[in-house]
Amino acid sequence: MTQPPPGVLPMFPLSTVLFPGVSIPLHVFEERYRALVQHLAAEPDPARRLFGSVAIREGYEVGDHGAQSLYRVGCVLQLSEIEPLDDGGYDIVAVGRGRFRLDRLRTDGDFPQAEVTDLGDAEVEVPAELVARSRATFTAYRAAVSQFRADPFDGALPRDPQYLSWTLAALVPLPMAERQELLEAPNTRERLELVTGMLREELRAMNVIPSLPATEVARTRWSPN
Repeated sequence: MTQPPPGVLPMFPLSTVLFPGVSIPLHVFEERYRALVQHLAAEPDPARRLFGSVAIREGYEVGDHGAQSLYRVGCVLQLSEIEPLDDGGYDIVAVGRGRFRLDRLRTDGDFPQAEVTDLGDAEVEVPAELVARSRATFTAYRAAVSQFRADPFDGALPRDPQYLSWTLAALVPLPMAERQELLEAPNTRERLELVTGMLREELRAMNVIPSLPATEVARTRWSPN
């Protein structure tokens, strides 16, 4: 099978929002996504084993991949690990590498592909005060959550503003629409402001009803294919 032309990515829609810098394990069992993994595995350059994922809007079935059911901004993923399974499927690990805008979905091949436009973060100055406030707010959230369930994060927070924004976006258990809003934020500063505000809302809700995080019941089900 020939490589897709520039600006075209194999597509693996999921019922969750993924972020750059985050590793994600996936269990692949549908025939079309087995074909996608085989296509990527045949690429000799690991740096070119790229595919895209966009979130399927809530209320649609995972198999309903019409363009109208998908968000328009997604995450570029690099395939990093492949484990073939006895049933012909795969367990894989992929790492988020960037963002793209979905321009046109193609479903007439062995697996879905999409014409995409690369989206980088606009270069902006991020005030040190915002970075410190974001880190402190997450530390408070982490302490509150740890009172009644396992610590949601066992590492040190990044100090780089961009990495910090993606880490916080990935860690906080938010509804899909809010996670998508974080993915679509045009730059690091806006993303940090958004996620810090969302964390504060979580803390306020938890102080009123100290049980699970307020959005725990609204989290989207994980659907691998």
